[in-house]
Formats: sequence, structure tokens, C-alpha cells
Amino acid sequence: MTDYFEVHERDGAARIGELRLADPVVTPSLADDVVTDAGSLWNTERELPEGDEEQVTVLPHRGFPSGTAEEVQESFAVDYPEVDFPSGVVVSPDTAANHGADVYVVSGAPGFVGHGSAFRDAVIDVREAVPDDTALYLSGVATPQNVATLVYAGVDLVDGDRAVVHGTQGRYLTTEGEHDIADLDELPCACPACQRPVSEFGREECVEHNVNALQAELARVRGRIRQGRLRDYIEGQARHEAWTTAAFREFDQQWSYVEERTPVERDSLLLAASEDTLRRVEIQRFADRVTSRYTPRLDDYPLLLVPCSARKPYSDSQSHRQFQDAASYRGHVVSMTSPIGVVPTELELTYPAQHYDSVVTGRWTENELDFVSTVLERYLERTDYPRVIAHVPDEGYEEIVRRATADLDIPVEFTVEDHPTTDESLGELNAALAGEDQIWVQEREAATLRAVADFQFGEGAGDRLFPEDDFTLQGRYPKLQALDGDGEQLAALVPQYGTLSLSLAGARTWVESDVPTKRVEIDAFVPRGNVLAPGVVDADDSIRPGDEVVVEGPEAFAVGRAVVHGSAMADATRGVAVDVRHSEEK
Repeated sequence: MTDYFEVHERDGAARIGELRLADPVVTPSLADDVVTDAGSLWNTERELPEGDEEQVTVLPHRGFPSGTAEEVQESFAVDYPEVDFPSGVVVSPDTAANHGADVYVVSGAPGFVGHGSAFRDAVIDVREAVPDDTALYLSGVATPQNVATLVYAGVDLVDGDRAVVHGTQGRYLTTEGEHDIADLDELPCACPACQRPVSEFGREECVEHNVNALQAELARVRGRIRQGRLRDYIEGQARHEAWTTAAFREFDQQWSYVEERTPVERDSLLLAASEDTLRRVEIQRFADRVTSRYTPRLDDYPLLLVPCSARKPYSDSQSHRQFQDAASYRGHVVSMTSPIGVVPTELELTYPAQHYDSVVTGRWTENELDFVSTVLERYLERTDYPRVIAHVPDEGYEEIVRRATADLDIPVEFTVEDHPTTDESLGELNAALAGEDQIWVQEREAATLRAVADFQFGEGAGDRLFPEDDFTLQGRYPKLQALDGDGEQLAALVPQYGTLSLSLAGARTWVESDVPTKRVEIDAFVPRGNVLAPGVVDADDSIRPGDEVVVEGPEAFAVGRAVVHGSAMADATRGVAVDVRHSEEK
């Protein structure tokens, strides 16, 4: 149990935390002034230190360099005692375990930092072996160039040792790389150490600058975490060094670790500025849910494939209004886009479909073509449209449609002449849909609520939560509400995220259905506002940050949104676990 470290905000594996010392420290940060080492046990026996509330004391330990045989590490493992002051322990990736400490110092860090896959394995091994609400400390490895990647992976504390060593060697560190001070014609920094002519800048000043640059980068990273946009920053920053680029790509392939910690919705914009965006959890998760959970309820009508638009949601854009004017709602609109894949019109509000911005050049890369065509093919395999009309330009979009339908024996009608919004193209679209029935507003809105339920809760959830014989609509799109047969509200669509917010009645319907329910079990109390981690008895591992959850205990039934992932809720001893919306006493 940790008493001196608490996580306040999360952005994937990265966190804003607090070392709860006499003078609190916000992490991620430098540990130099707040961590003291009680010493190694390799050369002598050491007394248990008294500790104090002003610093984290690393208990007497034995560290192991990378590559040490596991049996050797186990033979010389330290039995760390319980203490009542802020404490740290030294662990290795092979033998990490819960020792009841606040900080876990990973031995051998210089041996794996610098190698993408080895770094990934070490961090994940330790992070999954120790409690979530404890700080991870990598010593002797941080530079302004790599510290963003360290934090992105889940590291909370670093030190200035490497920056200091480089400074004493006359190596000037920046976020883009390092330079010999003898080669500098001017100082590209505004920190206090650099406020002098380059001719007066020596190694002592270089040490000061390097530490300043490291602190400045940590502040920048903290800001990105608070904004929920660290990944956007990483995609650019990591490219300054080959191993950091490899590292974040390695984490992209470690789906379970990253996906578990990635929220299902964010307030911030997702920037699609590189092909690495295609591997982001948010993108892969959306594509997977559209092609596995979502049930098309409008596939009795023709499928109308259209290009995306710069304006979000797409239906608010001028081009999509023109498409619908020509189509007169006689087809089910599905938008095609990189990096999202395909977006049925019912899900155009759902994160990240209205929360991204992409670099538009008019040219598609092979990876983009392959990704979007694969998603479209998987989508079409689950549907049974009577016709497919592709109102798309030939720059990439047409190629995607042809690839997706090549093995499906689905005839496609292309209606664009030169550009989708020309009078000729819109006329072709109108003519192609001549004689087709119109999809009425009530049908579209009911399909939207059910589609969002499928996406959010699982395949078939829309029909279970909102059955046709016991379900009515209230409000106007996008502010829709679902009511049961007695007029009691079950859920409301939240336009900001395109997800459903359940009432207590809706939560009970969810629990009573056969749709898997995400539950949080609590102690004997009635939550008012938030459920704090100490009150959580157990939580489903399937819970992700931002998920709708049912909260139950001996005395209460409640519904709200998860603040952290399920395994963190169950293990944590501090912080908010669930933001409760409605609760009642049993």
C-alpha cells in the first residue's frame, strides 16, 4: 500500500502524479532533490534508515546490471521491510514484485534504454508487477531528447545524472540531439546558463544548461499529458532518435498494455500527422468496433459511400449537405477517411470520428490505402446492402473501393464526374437513387442510438437496451434521449463524445440484459459524487478509462464513468476510481 504517491491525471501509460512529501512534488519530474539512497548491500550490511517526510528514501538494496541471470537475482534478492515513511526499493524487470513501496527504481536501466524492444519489455514487466499507483524511476538515462518517450511508456521519475555527465564532457543537449560546445557558433537556448556569449560558455555552464533543458522538456511533457495529447507530441519528438522511434512503435504492438490505459474518449483533438497514427489505439479500436460490434440497421437501403470532410461532424460540412440534398436520404451514408477507416453516419459523433485532424495532400500512401480498404472490406462482409453506390473521387478513394470489393463479388456504381460536388456528379448521384425509398428521421435517429450502444457496450447491445416494442425517442439529433415504455429515461446521447450516458433505469436494463456489464464492486456505502479507490472491492478487467460502468455494493446501486482502467481501480489505494452520475440506496 502506497501512502506517499498518488496519480491525478492519465494519458495512456503516462501520468501526472504527486509525491506526497512535506513539500509535494508533481511528477513526471527529476528525482535528484527528493530521493535519497540508503546504499547498496553488495559491499556491506546497512542499518535500516530512519527516513523522513521530506524525501523518498531508497531502502538498502542490491542492484543488478542488465543480463544478470534470473537465478542469481533471486538468490541475492532483498527482503524489503515495511516502513512508515516515503520509501523506494530497487527491482529488476525479471524479479519485480509488490514490496509495499511508493517508488520502484529499476536496476540496469542504462542496459535497456537505447534499445526499443528491450526498453518496452523492461517497463511493461515492472509496471505490471508493481501496483499501478506507485512511481516508476529510471536512473542515469534521461536526456532532453528521450525523456518524453520514457514518460510515454509509464516512467514517473528520472534524474539529471546523464545530463550532468554529458555537460562535464562538453556535450550540449537539446530536444533534437547533442552538440560539442566547441562546434557551437551561438547558444540556441534562452535558459539562464545560456545568457552569455558562446566564448564564455564552458563545461560548468553546459552542465547547468543540460539540466535546465531536461527540466524544461519535463514541463512540456506534463503539459501535453494534461491536454491529453502526449502521443501527438511523441510522433514528432521521437523521430530525433532512432531508438525512441522504435520504442513507441514497439509499444504500439504491445496492444494489451497500451489499450488498457487508453481512454475511450477525450476532449482533445487527435492529430493524424504521420502514418504512425494508423497504429494508435484510438484508431485501431474504432476500426475494430465498427467491424465487429456495430450492426447496420439501415442496410435494407442502398449503401452510399462518400469521402470525409475537413469539418466535423461530417454532416455539418458543405460537401456532405450537398450529398444529402442530392441523395434525399435514400441511402445509408458511410464516410471513408484516413486514418479512421469507415464511419457510418450513426457514429459520426463518436470518438474519434469528430475529434481528429489529418494532413490533407490529395495523395494516399500505400499504408493508408491498405488500412482503409481492409476496414471497408471487413465492414462489407458483415452487411447485406441491395446496392453499393460510391460517390467518391478517383484520388485514392476509388482505388480503396475497388480493393475492398474485389473478392466480395459486390457490384459498385460510381457516380462522380471529376469531383463529388460538381453539378454533373450530384446529378448522377440523384439519378442513381431514383425510385429508392427515403429513410425517415425517426428511423435514422433510432438506428443512431442503437448503433452507438453496439459500439459502446458490445454487439447486439442496441437491440437489448432499446427493444422496438418498449422504446421511444425524445429530443432532436444530436440531443437524443431513449425512453422506456413507461416514459422513463434510459439513456441520453452526449453530442460531445458521441456516446451514451445511462440513467439508473438504463443501468438496470443493462444489468438485466445478456450484454456483458462493466461492474465496479464497492464497500458498504452510498457514493455521492466520486468513488475513491479505497472504496473499490473489485472491478472488471475490461473497464477502460471513460467507460460507462455500473457500481454496486451491499448498500448502493449507481452508474457513472470510469476514471481509470479496471485493474488499476482494484489495486489502487488513492485517487478517484469512478465519477458517479446517479446513485441510490438499496
